[in-house]
Amino acid sequence: MTCDRLVCANCAGPVSEGRCSVCRAHRARLHQESGPLAALTPAALLGLLLTLIAVAVVAQRVAVA
Repeated sequence: MTCDRLVCANCAGPVSEGRCSVCRAHRARLHQESGPLAALTPAALLGLLLTLIAVAVVAQRVAVA
């Protein structure tokens, strides 16, 4: 998740600007929690999932034959 479109409940400003201490704390927490898959879009994750399924199907057919 990114903080580009989040609005702070404390100051009603964009979290990405960090206008108040609540914004800055939340923005820092979001940046710390971002893992290796956080930057991927849902379409990229779906493509990765479909690729893994295709590889599993091919591997199963090779193992049976």
